Amino acid sequence: MRLLVTGGAGYIGAVVARRLRDSGHHAVIVDDLSTGHRETVEGFDLTVGDFGDRRLMAEVVAARKIDGVVHLAASALVGESVLNPARYYRNNLERSLALLDVVRERGVARLVFSSSAAVYGEPVAIPIDEAHPTRPSNPYGETKLAFETALRWYQAAHGLSFVALRYFNAAGATGDGELGEAHDPETHLVPNVLRAALTSEAVSVFGTDYATPDGTAVRDYIHVEDLAEAHLRALERLETPGGGTVFNLGNGAGFSVMQVIEAARRVTGRPIPVRKAPRRAGDPETLVASSDRARRDLGWSPRYHDLESILETAWRFARARPDGYGS
Repeated sequence: MRLLVTGGAGYIGAVVARRLRDSGHHAVIVDDLSTGHRETVEGFDLTVGDFGDRRLMAEVVAARKIDGVVHLAASALVGESVLNPARYYRNNLERSLALLDVVRERGVARLVFSSSAAVYGEPVAIPIDEAHPTRPSNPYGETKLAFETALRWYQAAHGLSFVALRYFNAAGATGDGELGEAHDPETHLVPNVLRAALTSEAVSVFGTDYATPDGTAVRDYIHVEDLAEAHLRALERLETPGGGTVFNLGNGAGFSVMQVIEAARRVTGRPIPVRKAPRRAGDPETLVASSDRARRDLGWSPRYHDLESILETAWRFARARPDGYGS
């Protein structure tokens, strides 16, 4: 298939695009490079621009004869979304709806959407399955859920086939060490912990008073290559038209912030100093996935099962590229 990948120069997007290409698909990337890196998509068909620009997207879809869309582009910082909700409603919902209209008008009938565990909010049961109530606790999760809802209505009205993939915490780097996590500013735990291992600067632990065994928040970590494989399987599912489905993507095991730091100390063999900080607004206490539906219906299961194997790939990338991609 000829696939439009929005946000394909980002952390997850670049790994997804490479997995699609390696499977024989042609990936056409649209990315404004505001947070993505041109270096990660060398050799790809790249258009630098706004995925919410209707005219641009109509031109790309028509000229490249697009068969399906993998929509990853979004603003994705929980804390920022609480402080600046307008940015998230514009970027994640308004612009995504503009893209969706172009897709519909041009007769593209397949779309895989990068959603988030943030749609669930503070969980009422662990592990979280897809039937869990969706009550987002921040605008980031709210906008992801709103676009999922739009997809359902577009499916009912126009026959669009879609899969929404609700990620838990993406982490790790590709096995060859070429693609990994490098944001500016960096807000994600794993790269910040590994940077602390490299620099001996303290890593901030946001919240030490949660009702968890060690007082720090608990998350489910899923390797970025496992996420990429799930996108491929979702597209294969959409080769049979009709319907819309959501899938959780996680390992099914939760690790606290301090457990991640302890595992990183073992992997790196270095001391990692810690600085306690207040909780971040909108952060749930515990998020752990049930991915049984994806295992059953997509035939997908994570290859990276344990935290240390995920951290080892991220550490390899961090040592090779201590300054990220130099941008």
